Amino acid sequence: MTAFEPQSIRSYSQEDVQQILHLAIARQADDKDTEFSYEHILEIAAELEISPESLKLAERDWVLQQGQVQQRKAFDGYRIRRFQKRLSKYAIFNGFFILLNLITSGGISWSLYILLFCGLPVAFDAWNTFQMKGEEYEMAFQKWNRKHEIKKTISTVLNKWFKVLQA
Repeated sequence: MTAFEPQSIRSYSQEDVQQILHLAIARQADDKDTEFSYEHILEIAAELEISPESLKLAERDWVLQQGQVQQRKAFDGYRIRRFQKRLSKYAIFNGFFILLNLITSGGISWSLYILLFCGLPVAFDAWNTFQMKGEEYEMAFQKWNRKHEIKKTISTVLNKWFKVLQA
């Protein structure tokens, strides 16, 4: 499309409209401290002929997406902490054998074999930890999420039960 086309000929797909409006809002609100009130969002939706019901559904979907993003961040943090813990154990374990090798023979010889042999599982663990996409990641996330939800449910039930007993 050229800049000389009359405005009445211009037409955009829904995806194009979303991208244009997203860019326009981003330009207008370059300042990260700028926030929109719910009333302001309602006004924008009304101008775009978006029903309040559709806006509420979209907001609910957005809240769910934000919750999922937070869960994934928590899962990623959990995986990184778990890897750091394993890496620390590996370093301590192999540091002991290297020190033992240095004391007994004055050099590093046989401890290198242990270092390399134990390093392979650590390398695989690093690969799995920092691989943040794919089917294996999704399966690990779903498993972690189920375990997390079960713990939360059990905690909630126990808290309610203890409150009933204390009353």
